[in-house]
This record gives sequence, structure tokens and C-alpha cells, in this order.
Amino acid sequence: MSGAGLSLLVERFLVPPPLPVWRRPAATLAIHLGLWLWLMACLLLVLQRPVFSAALLLAGLLFLILVSNAKYDSLREPFLFQDFEYFRDALRHPRLYLPFLGIGRAVLALLAVAGALGAGLVIEQPLTASLAVRDFLGGSAILALSGLALLWIGRRKAVPVSYEATADLQRLGLMAAMWRYGEDELLAAPVSQPYALLAASPPGAANADHLVVVQSESFFDVRRLFSGVRREVLSEFDALRAGSIAHGQLEVAAWGANTVRTEFAFFSGLSSESLGVHRFNPYRRLARRPMTTLVGFLKSCGYRTVCVHPYHAGFYARDKVFPLLGFDEFIDIRGFAGAARSGPYIGDLAVAEKVCSLLRTAGGQRLFVFVITMENHGPLHLEKVLPGEAERFYTLPPPSGCDDLAVYLRHLCHADRMAGMLRAELENLPGNGSLCWFGDHVPIMPEVYRRVGPPGENTDYFFWQKGRQTDQGIRHDLAVENLGCLLLQEMGLLVAPGEEAQDRAPRRH
Repeated sequence: MSGAGLSLLVERFLVPPPLPVWRRPAATLAIHLGLWLWLMACLLLVLQRPVFSAALLLAGLLFLILVSNAKYDSLREPFLFQDFEYFRDALRHPRLYLPFLGIGRAVLALLAVAGALGAGLVIEQPLTASLAVRDFLGGSAILALSGLALLWIGRRKAVPVSYEATADLQRLGLMAAMWRYGEDELLAAPVSQPYALLAASPPGAANADHLVVVQSESFFDVRRLFSGVRREVLSEFDALRAGSIAHGQLEVAAWGANTVRTEFAFFSGLSSESLGVHRFNPYRRLARRPMTTLVGFLKSCGYRTVCVHPYHAGFYARDKVFPLLGFDEFIDIRGFAGAARSGPYIGDLAVAEKVCSLLRTAGGQRLFVFVITMENHGPLHLEKVLPGEAERFYTLPPPSGCDDLAVYLRHLCHADRMAGMLRAELENLPGNGSLCWFGDHVPIMPEVYRRVGPPGENTDYFFWQKGRQTDQGIRHDLAVENLGCLLLQEMGLLVAPGEEAQDRAPRRH
């Protein structure tokens, strides 16, 4: 039990720290102690050394705390139960994750593990050397049963959670919050399906042929963040926005990362608030059941649905989820052999070329192409500012320590050129065509934000249609889950125009 008490003290290193034990709901203490005793029993059965087992558990908890603090520093969100699968992804794609942990934290975690190993292998002898096997197994069983009994008590109390991750962590503590999120993820999640209403009736007459939607990695109008950025960095974006049907700021479901939250909101027409615990990663369980989405609706309208993503299809299990969402084809990194990279990832210009090729070879088949770019993913701090880039990107130099911003602007210029390439291709093709562009979240640049101030949570979008350019694009700020509705309305794919179509379209839930 001394180890369990120490674990409660170690939790105080969390950022932000949880409430003291006596101010938390009583059931959270039962959950915390129950988890500790059950895990202790499991380790004890394997290692046969109680001090070693307790030290390993404490080291593991400290590692989770370090990871949580690193995540909070970058993403404003603590470690969640749903994040455990990222440990597997970190082994497969280390560059996406390990740099954010930091060298200091990694060294501290390694020292904690080394200390635990030393305590177990050098100091302590196995219990089976002094106890009969029956007594050892009986003691381990008592620990395990005590832990399960405490977890049962904690579960009976049904500690409520708000799914506001930071607030739940502070109120419940790390272990109890993770337990409750894991419990709730196993429950059935009755959510509405806004596009099912549209799919119940035949589509209206479309006035557009191909539809290209680009979810641009970490894209937002960075000139809102720092006024010294040259306007021409986003010259194509400005031209498309000025001639768009609609544009504005987009309320997205993620900050700094977790692209799939924004992605699923766009596909499903559902707000994060309506998803409960599944808001953190809807692809883990929720999206693996049959659902009517924007993709499926477009497919029912006669579109061939294609996703282009220059990364591994298995990342976020998109290879399993996307066929269920309605995609006919998924072109991942295997479709970009020999393609030019910008930094560590396939460049946006190579992705634009791939999409243009799809459009040219479509024949009479209408295409819906959903693009998930990677170039501006980061970690940005692993790349260097190139000579001449400061003069190219700034009218006024930013404060010192803002190298990440220049790296971000380099990739943002490529995204801007990509938008121009796609518009030019759609204009050259016969018939109509539409281009929608939006950012999934703002980029991770903690040092930049400490010096120039943090950005808001919104990204930017525009919806442009060939032949319908306006002198002044209509600004219409909206949430990402409502963006698909806007596209269908402007393309004439809703059964009833005007107010009736608006009433039947997906809304925030």
C-alpha cells in the first residue's frame, strides 16, 4: 500500500495538477487503489519481487505523467486512455511523436526505469526463495481480488465525466480519469446520422462535376498570428477566397494535432459534443460501424469517391475505416513512389500533381477526391531555416526563437501553390468543378506562441466553384461539421432548395 500512496504523490507532478485526494470524489480513490493493486498483483506473479514490482509501476506512472505533460505543452490536452494506441504508433512512426517528448523527459524516464531495474535485479530476492509457492500465489490472489473489489466499488458509484479532458483529469486524477474514459468507450454510443436523412431521398440535380476537398495539414491564415508575414505568402489562397462562393474561419475539433477529429466531423456532420468519449478518436470504435456520411451520400449521387493521403494507410486505421465511410479507393504513400518530398514528407505539389492526374483521367465519371496532406505536419523544430527565407517571408522579423514559424511558412507557401494548381486544373477541364479547402488544426509551435501569443482555435476554409466567381467572397464562419452541408447546397445536391434544404441539412448537435 505504500507504493499506492506514493503513486498519489507522483500524480502531483502532472500539469495541470489534479485536486488533492480529499477533494476528489471518493469513488476515484477506490478506482486508483484498485488499479494499483490489480496491476501490482499481475507484476508480482511475473517478477516475484514486491519492491521491484512497485518500483516498476511507479516508473510507468511517472513515464505517463511525463508524456502527459509533454502533450499538454504542445496540444493543451493531457494524456487520455485513447492515447495508449499511440505508443504502438510511436514505434512505427517515431518522428511524429518522440521529438515532442523532449530529451530531458526521455532521460528522466530512462533513469526511472533504470532505478526500478536496479532495485529489482540487484537488491531484492524473489519471494519464492523464502515462501512456499502456495503462500506466494495466495498472497498474489488476495492483492488481485482486493483490486478488483475496489474497482467494482468505484464502478458502482458511476463517477460522471464531462469529456473536457483537462477538467476531468484535475477532478479525478490521471488513473481514475483514464479508467472512466476506457469504461465509457466500451458503451454503445447512440449518435444521430444527419446524412441518413439526405440519403433517404434521391439527390437533386447537380450543377457541378468533379469535387475536390483538401484537408490541408496545419493550415490557417498565419497572418492573423503575426502581422509581419508577407501577404504574398498566401496569394493563391487570397485570390481563391476573393472569388469563392463562401469562405471564413472554421471551428474545428482539434488543436495542434488529432486530425481525425476534424476529419470525422466533416464526414459525419456531427459535432464533437455529440460524440461523448468518442470525440477523442472516433476511428477507434465509433466509425467502425455502418454510418451514412457525406462520402456515402456523394457515392449515392453517382460520384466515384477517392481519398489521397501521402502517408501510410494504416495510420489511424484509415485503411479499415475509410471503406466503411464510403470511399471506393484509397491512394496512400504507396501511390507516391519517387515523388518529391518537402522536408520529411511527400510535398504538397506532388500531391497536387496526383490529384490533377486523377481528374484528367476520370473520363465521364464524376470524382469526389478528398485529400489529406502531410507536408506541414512537423515536428517543425527538427527542420532548419534556409538562407534568404527570412527576407522572403517577412516584412518585419519576428522575435528571436521563432525559427519554427519560418519553417511553417515555407511549407505554407507550397500549400498555397497547391491550391492554385488545383484551381487551374479544374478551370482547364470541361464541365463544372468545385474546390473546397480547409485546415485541420493550427500547427504545433509552442516556442513561437510563447513569443508572439497563441493563435485562436479556428482554421480557415473556402469553397470555390468554376464559373461562379464573385468579386467579394461571402464570409460565412461555421463549424467543420456544417461544411459538408454547405457544399451540397451550393452544388445543387440537396433535394429541396432554399429553406427546406436548410432545414434538412446537417447541423451542430
